[in-house]
Amino acid sequence: MERSDMVDRESVASARTGASAAVAYRLYADALAGERLPAAFVDLDALDRNGERLGARAAGLPVRLVTKSIRSVAILRYLLASFPYLQGLLCFSPTEAAWLAGQGFDDLVVAYPTVERSEIALVAAAVRGGASITLMVDHVDQLDIIDACAAAAATSLPVAIDMDASTAFPGVHFGVYRSPVATPAAALALAAEIAGRPYLRLDGVMGYEGQIAGLNDAVPGQAVRNRIIRTLKARSIRDVRRRRGAIVAALLAAGHRLRFVNGGGTGSFESTARDPSVTELAAGSGFYLPGLFDHYAIRLGEPAAGFALPVTRRPTAGMVTCAGGGYPASGPIGPDRLPKPWLPAGTTLIANEGGGEVQTPVRLAAAGALPIGAPVFFRHAKAGELCERFETLLLLRGGAIVDRVATYRGDGRCFF
Repeated sequence: MERSDMVDRESVASARTGASAAVAYRLYADALAGERLPAAFVDLDALDRNGERLGARAAGLPVRLVTKSIRSVAILRYLLASFPYLQGLLCFSPTEAAWLAGQGFDDLVVAYPTVERSEIALVAAAVRGGASITLMVDHVDQLDIIDACAAAAATSLPVAIDMDASTAFPGVHFGVYRSPVATPAAALALAAEIAGRPYLRLDGVMGYEGQIAGLNDAVPGQAVRNRIIRTLKARSIRDVRRRRGAIVAALLAAGHRLRFVNGGGTGSFESTARDPSVTELAAGSGFYLPGLFDHYAIRLGEPAAGFALPVTRRPTAGMVTCAGGGYPASGPIGPDRLPKPWLPAGTTLIANEGGGEVQTPVRLAAAGALPIGAPVFFRHAKAGELCERFETLLLLRGGAIVDRVATYRGDGRCFF
């Protein structure tokens, strides 16, 4: 894969961003003509523009690429080669990190704690062989397991402290339930435990402010809710900045060395980048820009990934039924976790069926607009989860397929 300027970028961009939904539909339909459907694809032109936007929003800070949102070795390589501000990977599984190290990737941080000894053993073996992999911790009991595995491998393992970045408002837990480390005292206590174990060393701190980075605040028709969410976000930003700064300062004052302080996500670059204690950001979803990132007060980019289902039935006027499509996203059960009909414009799911494993009926804006065999284009609610459903990603450039690359699933890998 190579980046190219040999296409009419203005016309392609207008098609992707809704200036001409009919042109966008025709462009993708022509590109996938003759392909076996269902099929997943990535639009490299849109991917490039999203990458450029993320780089500008990062305001000079390096960005650790979130593998959970990409899930394709080829796309990871492409992004790292295309955008110099990307430095290192933020992985979601120790086994994944060890495997990626074997693929030649370096500077890998596992974002979630693990107590699975077999996975830690894989990381220990990779580190002993020269790989740079940092494991995440937030509790002393995790340390005992990791230390024992490191001792068995006769190596030292770097670990990072995951701090709680949620905010406790009266009667409201604003954020996600991740870490119990919410104060400098808790961080210092855990750091002391790390220092007391011969096969562990403290490498960094991470704090993911999911309530800021991953929560819509400009949903159409929800003006009151949007104002409340934006107010809570603003207060939470101040709270997280204060607590993260205090935790980092306390660790440094106690003599601990931190290679990195990681924060943020696609939806919080602006606020996280202004935190002086943060040394690097993290992002992945901003490259594909899935459906859950459509309604933010700031413009995050444009859709760059999707999937096509074939029309196999026309049960009644104004409706078609597609093969496959039951690809819901993780998280709280609700309509926003369902695949989002994208093109043709005005296509909607049926409320009492949604996306089905073997078939997905949709209503059309124009009755009888799609014949049997025509594609309907959807977007997944989340970014990388789409790759768990497909072995191959079709790569488009200038409205044509230019490559085919494997997903993790296509490489025979399933990390959860």
